[in-house]
Amino acid sequence: MADISAAIKRKKKFKITPYLFIAPHIILFIVFFLYPLGYGIFASFTKWNLFNQPEFIGLENYRLILFEKDSTFYRQFWNGLKNTVTFVIICVPFQIIIPLLIAQALNLKPKGHRFFQSTIYMPTLVSITAVTLTWMFIFNRTLGLFNNMLGTDINWYGEQPYAWMTVVIVTIWWIAGQNMIIYVAALEGIDKDILEAAQIDGVNMFQRFFRITLPSIRFQLVYTLVISIIQQFNIYGQPLMLTGGGPNETTFVLLMYIRNLAFGTGNSIAGVSTAMSMVLGLVICIVSIFQLILLRNREA
Repeated sequence: MADISAAIKRKKKFKITPYLFIAPHIILFIVFFLYPLGYGIFASFTKWNLFNQPEFIGLENYRLILFEKDSTFYRQFWNGLKNTVTFVIICVPFQIIIPLLIAQALNLKPKGHRFFQSTIYMPTLVSITAVTLTWMFIFNRTLGLFNNMLGTDINWYGEQPYAWMTVVIVTIWWIAGQNMIIYVAALEGIDKDILEAAQIDGVNMFQRFFRITLPSIRFQLVYTLVISIIQQFNIYGQPLMLTGGGPNETTFVLLMYIRNLAFGTGNSIAGVSTAMSMVLGLVICIVSIFQLILLRNREA
């Protein structure tokens, strides 16, 4: 009986070792995510220029960007959000479909498929600055590869719809590899016996793809869809470097306005900028939750 009691006491004894292992992660999470998030929420209710003490003004910043139609901040916010949503709607389908088709082709194990897989994935390892500088030369109106090959005189950065086309092309080329790797791994996990049995029963290639392959990797598809939408709502570098937000601010996305208000030339308006970023974060959360709920309902 005494031995049992001693064993129970040893089990109840507090052990600090597991907490030491997770402490670095918890500290980094608090310092670099939780604290900035909390301070950002507070700053969105203040009048602040990054230098003076924040002055609490309640919901005034949100009123200016969401409802005050005569406000410059209202125009900037809604124009930036419209352009950001436009980019998401255009880019995300390509970001899902193109890597999926590439992964399906690589899954057939053609000669040199490992080389092509590595080559397609490689751009994801390069910074967006290097990527956009390369493509800026390719799309150059005078010396660019496209205009010289096609014999055209298109101003890729200064006219629509070409400005959006350049941003989308550069983005897809840069990040297609990350979704492709996920799909390659998912496709390799599909039971080959099921596909062979369907082929023997006379099911053609397209029917196998839509009725067997896609349902088998639906979790990976939903994951990449959610991540891709979150990623593209945070678009910044490509339109900034390629088009500068033009022509006529048609590619001026919301993060560019947020950055300009907080850190641009002139007097910083960090309170309004933070309010814009809070609304953007809320939009991203709502879209992500909606997608997850939709997936759960389909599974039920």
